[in-house]
Parts: sequence; C-alpha cells; structure tokens
Amino acid sequence: MGMASPKTYTNPVYSYQHSPDQDSVTAVHHPVIIVGAGPAGLSAALDLALQGIVSVVLDDNNTVSIGSRAICFSKRTLEICDRFGCAAPMLDKGITWNLGKVFNGDRLIYEFNLLPEQHHKMPAFINLQQYYFEEYMVERAEQFSEIDLRWLHKVTQVQTDDNLAQIEVETQDGKYRMTCDYLLVADGANSPIRAQLGLESSGQVFEDRFLIADVVMQSELPTQRRFWFNPTFHAGQSTLLHRQADNVWRIDFQLGWDANPEEENKPEKILPRIQKMLGEDVEFELEWSSVYTFRCRMMESFIHHRVYFIGDAAHQVSPFGARGANGGIQGVENLTWKLAKVLKKEAPEDLVKTYDVERQQGAKENVLNSSRATDFMTPKNKTSKVFRNEVLNLAEAYPFARSLVNSGRLSVPCVYDGSPLNTEDTDDFPTKIRPGSPAIDAAITSADGKQWLLECLGGRFVAMICVKESNRLSMERLRQQITELMREAEEIDVLLVNATASGEDMLKEGCREISDTKNLIEQRYDLKPGNVYLFRPDQHVCGRWRSFSAGNVIGAMRRALGYELEVR
Repeated sequence: MGMASPKTYTNPVYSYQHSPDQDSVTAVHHPVIIVGAGPAGLSAALDLALQGIVSVVLDDNNTVSIGSRAICFSKRTLEICDRFGCAAPMLDKGITWNLGKVFNGDRLIYEFNLLPEQHHKMPAFINLQQYYFEEYMVERAEQFSEIDLRWLHKVTQVQTDDNLAQIEVETQDGKYRMTCDYLLVADGANSPIRAQLGLESSGQVFEDRFLIADVVMQSELPTQRRFWFNPTFHAGQSTLLHRQADNVWRIDFQLGWDANPEEENKPEKILPRIQKMLGEDVEFELEWSSVYTFRCRMMESFIHHRVYFIGDAAHQVSPFGARGANGGIQGVENLTWKLAKVLKKEAPEDLVKTYDVERQQGAKENVLNSSRATDFMTPKNKTSKVFRNEVLNLAEAYPFARSLVNSGRLSVPCVYDGSPLNTEDTDDFPTKIRPGSPAIDAAITSADGKQWLLECLGGRFVAMICVKESNRLSMERLRQQITELMREAEEIDVLLVNATASGEDMLKEGCREISDTKNLIEQRYDLKPGNVYLFRPDQHVCGRWRSFSAGNVIGAMRRALGYELEVR
C-alpha cells in the first residue's frame, strides 16, 4: 500500500497506439514478446535491439512507476545501462555515493567505502528515483526501430508448450492474439501471468514491517548512506537515510510486525515520526510513502516451456541491499545475449536454458544476503538479539566485528562459478576475475577515442591479448595465432593491449588496439605478455590463458555458446 503527494516529478503519459497486429484475422507471430515495461522488460528490449533482435513490449499502463520505489542502482547496473546508451542521463540526474555510515544509537561506530579504487567509469552507486530510471530507458527504447513499445496493451491470457507461446491482449479497441518463440515475463512480484500458469514463487515472509517515506527538504548533509540501529529518535528499531535527486530524501523506518499498515501510512502518524528524526526546526514535505513487509522468494525454475520469467516476476528480495532491480537487470543481461545467439542460429537452443542455471545461482545469492540482513535487523529471539547488540558494541572498536554487522550487504554482480559455459583455469592465475566473473573496468587510451575498457567489451565475444614487450619470435607466433583465430572465428573480436610496432600491423588486419597507460589492466587482470582473456557478450569472463592459442580460445567460445552442454 502506498500514499503519494507528488511535488517534484510529473509522470509522463505515453499514448496508446493501434497496431496492425490488431487487424489480423489470425494471430501474428513475433520472435520475442516482452510483458512489462519496467526496468527488467525495458532492459531486455534494449539489449536485444543492440544485437539486432526485434521485440514487442506490452504494458498495461501508460506511464513509468508511481512513487520512487527502487532508488539505489549499482555500478554493474550502470555499466549495463551504459552499454544500452542510457547511463549518461542517469548519472547526470542521480546522486553519486560511495561512502556509508553505520550508527549504534546516535554514535557512529564505523564507515565504509564501496569503491576505494580510482579509474572506473561508473561510481559504486547512484541514488535515482525509479521513475527517472524508467523514463530514460523509455527514451532510449524509442530510438530503436527494433522495439515496438505498446502502451495500454494488457496481456490477459497466456498458453504455452515446447514450441511457442500464445497470448491474448486486451486494448481499448478490443482483443487480439499473438504468438512468439519466446515470451519474457516482467509483470512484477505478484505476476498475474505466473499465477495464471499455476506456477509458484516460494520463500520466506519475515515478521516485520517497514515504512518508506520520501520527503522533500533542503539539507547540507553529505551524500552518504546512513543506517541507525536503535537511534534515540526511533528507539528499539532501525532507520535508513538516503538522498535522491531533486532534494528528495528516502527514509526507511522499521515498524515491527505488530504495526498496522493502514494506520502507519497516514500522514498524522508519519509526519511526527520524521520530525522527531530530523529535528523540530527542519522543514520538509512528504512526497510519497508506503508500508511493506519483507519478502524473499523465487521460482523453482525461471523457465516454463516458452515463457521466461525475469525481474521481480522471477525473484523478489527485501529492499535492504539494493538487490531487487539490480539483480533483475543483471539477470536480463544473462538471458538476452543467449536469446540473440539462438535466434540468429549462432548457438544451439539449449544455450538459453543456461539462463536458469546461472541466474538461479544469482537469485539464491541475493535471497541469502537479503535474508541474512533481515535476520540481523530483526532478531528472531532473545539470544539473536543479544548477539546482534554485542556485535554492534564491538564494531565501534574492533574491525573484525564490522564484517558481522549486516544492515544490507549491498548488491554485487554474481560470479558464475561452476557454470557449464566456463572454461576453467589450467594456468596459475589469481582468483579475482576468474571464469564466470564480470569484467572489471579500467581507464585506457585508444585510437578510436575509447577511454574505458568496458566500452570495448559487450555484445560480442572479445579476446583481450597482451602483446607488451614481446620479442620478435614470440611476436611472430602471436601474429600466426591471431590470424588463425580471425580466420576460424569471425564472431570473436581481437583486442590487443599495448601493441608494439609489429602489433600495429595486426591492427590494420582487423584487430583493435588499446593502451594500458596507467597499468590498470595489467594490475587488475594480472595480464602479462602473451596472456589472453576471453569475454562473453555480457562482459563475463569465460576463459583465460597464460599462453595464447587460437584453438583454446575457439574451444572456449564454443563451450560458452552451449555446444558442450548437458542441460535437462
């Protein structure tokens, strides 16, 4: 349940458009139909469009989200949005932060920095109201002819088998039907389609309630995450404070399981609570509020015949830790490159099934971290509470105890350890950025003006090869292997790091070259002359070797494309 009194944002209204599909006597077929134009659905459409795949997006509404909802967007999500081409307005509007502070009572017990390293294009997090996030994604989607975005088109029926999915859509002009090879369902945590198909999302409902309140106020407080355990202004409970765009501040108050949601969401209950926290002399206006119950749940399988569940429809977590929207978008990125490869007949159909394999792992990580945070904030018994309070007391003086404090382990991308798409290490490498890991960014220079490593990755397979300080003999062998790779695997881009004069000849033959001027790639990847990393289209590592062999790289690409799968 929520309450809105908008003061800083006016929701855009998108017009209903009649589609030629509605005039067809028979059901019109599309390769991909996406239900829901929220962050997950729009991400799927954008990523598919970048890879040349046409999709239809259906939404039963005609605007973006009402109320700020998700506000914390992580570095990895911003990197994905940058590849989509819509991160710039998000960064311009959002509030960037790296620093968090944890209080016990009114005492600061410690602080943490989420991005202590320099030379990353994206910050650790931005705070940005979900309605802005969606609006910028819609604006980008409207630039693609491959995306058919239909507002006020409500999916009312879904049927599916192993061959296709069929849907019925309701509009102001009547009903019509369509079929598709793949139906991506992003219709939210209470997914009507999931319910209609008789599927369940099981998990845990925690016995606690929280009030979200967005207030508009002028404040000189620095942009940081602040979390209080048992503050004097809200004794016995916890509170979280974040700054958003437009001088909007998000406050989360723990209420307890006995709280009445309807009563607690009334202005006469909310306003005094906020005033006590901020101080009697602070002026503010309440913009939006909602009372919610913690839920952590996920589907046993995200795939049902030709229906693929994404975002909150597939998995739902408590908001502390910012793992909902971020996990959803990272899950979509896992699916879309596989879907594009299969639709373009560049991979076997079983590749798409690994979306369930890899993202079940990601969702379980998010549910586990979210559940642990909730257990720490709301101890289930007296013993748990004593433990929690002693940890907080120790954390002020002893760093070891700080790792036990859990006010929401903030979203990090999943490392797909054990994935059947990985080619496991046979050489001695540091465990960081191992197969299954997302790429780590670094500042670079290049002839085509790119300034960041991640700008050179994504959408295709990329082999990153270090040719720094190689002697003539090793350089000739390297040239032979690169020539063989480019001849045998056109779907792999070759990215040379610190190419010498001989390497510049390779560049003319179709390679790209970047300079690791700050030695960041060398440090972060332990990249030495002759070493190679192979990245998937979603910027995850799928193999790495100390000595470059075209055969090894091609074999790893084929494995990552699903040619060696045993998927049930």
